[in-house]
Amino acid sequence: MFERLLKEYGYEMRLSGRLSAASVAAYTSDLKDYARYLESRVASPRDIDADTVRGYLATLRKKHMSAASVTRKLSAIRGFHQYMLNEKLIDENVVLRVRPPKKKVRLPDVLSIEEIERLLAASKGTTPLHCRNTAMIELLYGSGLRISELLDLRLDALHVNQGFINVTGKGGKERIVPIGTEAAKALKVYLESGREALSKARTPFVFLNRLGRPIGRVGFYKIIKSLAVDAGIDKDVSPHTLRHSFATHLIEAGVEIRYVQEMLGHEHVATTEIYTHLSRSTLIDIYDKYHPHAKKQT
Repeated sequence: MFERLLKEYGYEMRLSGRLSAASVAAYTSDLKDYARYLESRVASPRDIDADTVRGYLATLRKKHMSAASVTRKLSAIRGFHQYMLNEKLIDENVVLRVRPPKKKVRLPDVLSIEEIERLLAASKGTTPLHCRNTAMIELLYGSGLRISELLDLRLDALHVNQGFINVTGKGGKERIVPIGTEAAKALKVYLESGREALSKARTPFVFLNRLGRPIGRVGFYKIIKSLAVDAGIDKDVSPHTLRHSFATHLIEAGVEIRYVQEMLGHEHVATTEIYTHLSRSTLIDIYDKYHPHAKKQT
């Protein structure tokens, strides 16, 4: 019965045109196992309760499925139940009473201030590319920009003498981001000594590659990796690592979290709160390493 209902649901999704063929296939694939589970446990849709759904989720966890995958399947199940509700096969969508599993928070790598200084030292030089790399690293760390925001930065968004830049973030939302003294200094050097040498044609973008075109994400990712090796940093360093470091160092210095949220361009403060956990774990690591009574001696 439930496998037949699933076929009808798939047909309804395709007919509505709201989802792509690939999305419909993904939803139905996620639901096939659930339909078989129901066939063996309940006689009709009205017999399904929240515990039935929780029991199915428990089988997924026993298979060591990740929290993200379980959450995705739960979303598909919710849609299937909504379809049955619309068809008046059930009286309520019991899935709304089932909480998704908590995702394990993966704390990002963060560079220490000393490692940041080593990375900057590795980028130093007098060539146009050296000037560009230093300015990019200073802006990523000094202003907490996303790599996409940095690469999309245009000349008319720079207000270096006033100490800020205009950034267009996710969803096209604009925000004003302060730039520190070191970032402003590096940016001025690049604009005066580096960019002019790299520019082969008129372009509004700030950061250019050796061919005079806007530098790409992959290209700069490789540059950061190479500089991290030159600096002797034994961590998985990426452009995003510098954004994480920016936020963590501000919070460790006592900056109120909502100010950090504003500078990062996070829509919800909950997104920024990961850095409070990160800061706390950093303090615990320092305590464990240096306090004589932190760990028992063996």
